[in-house]
Amino acid sequence: MTLTITRSGRRPAHTAPSARWRSRKVQGWLYAAPTAVIVGVLFIAPLALVVWMSLNRWPLLGQATFNAPDNYRKIGENPLFIDAVLFTLKYTAITTVLLSAVALGLALLVQDRRPGIGFFRTAFFLPGAVGFAAAGLLFYGMLNNDFGPIDPLLQALHVTSEPVKWIGTPNMALFSTIALVLWRFAGFNMLILLTGLQAIPTEVYEAARSDGANRWQVFTKITLPLLRPTLALMLILSVTGSLLAFDQFFVFTNGGPDNSTVSMVMVVYRDAFFRFDLGGAAALSVVLLVALVGLNTVMMRRLR
Repeated sequence: MTLTITRSGRRPAHTAPSARWRSRKVQGWLYAAPTAVIVGVLFIAPLALVVWMSLNRWPLLGQATFNAPDNYRKIGENPLFIDAVLFTLKYTAITTVLLSAVALGLALLVQDRRPGIGFFRTAFFLPGAVGFAAAGLLFYGMLNNDFGPIDPLLQALHVTSEPVKWIGTPNMALFSTIALVLWRFAGFNMLILLTGLQAIPTEVYEAARSDGANRWQVFTKITLPLLRPTLALMLILSVTGSLLAFDQFFVFTNGGPDNSTVSMVMVVYRDAFFRFDLGGAAALSVVLLVALVGLNTVMMRRLR
């Protein structure tokens, strides 16, 4: 490095800040490098591979051949695709509304500090620590008509006179799955909303009460508007998770009965590992990704 020396023997004043700026820039790149490598290896590279696969006839065993855009053209010919899209949208709408309502109710219930509230917060959140596959197997065991305990209990209490077909009909299979999702995720979403509620200054509530506002006015005029960023985060997570639903249907209902609970991701899975058409499955994945990014972008702009 060459230093310019003035007549007084001192280095120009602008040189030291410039060197510090370059040093900080290098440090910034070094700090960002591990994350950039992880994102590149675990996200960008697989995404590029999926896009390339979607442009090829890519059997599970055999040589790939370029056939763009045939994989995208035949998406509409998939007999399960349209039904899966309609079912997934229906499931997403119902799940998002119910999950948001239950999570908000639980968050408001445990918002104030009082004796024993920590127990209820832990109890509500505890199902979130159970793996989704394990939760699906748990519900399948409880609701099974052959050995599950729920049907005998309901009959003993004279609630029902015969076993309920929990996953034997399309509607019951859907709502049983929604019950599983509510049990599994309501506590997690409650925690997200509870964080937003505790960030609202108590002085705002005190001022509203001193002005004579009732509980409903406080909820609609203060709590909901100030909770809007947290609600937006929860809604985006809920919608994204519902559109990408797979585990609950694969483990709990296996897409049945009569393919009535086949989600879009299950169509991708079946194309890849039942029909051995990785190119077609990749095309479906790309379409789903583009739709999901577009939907999340619209939601963020509308909820911002």
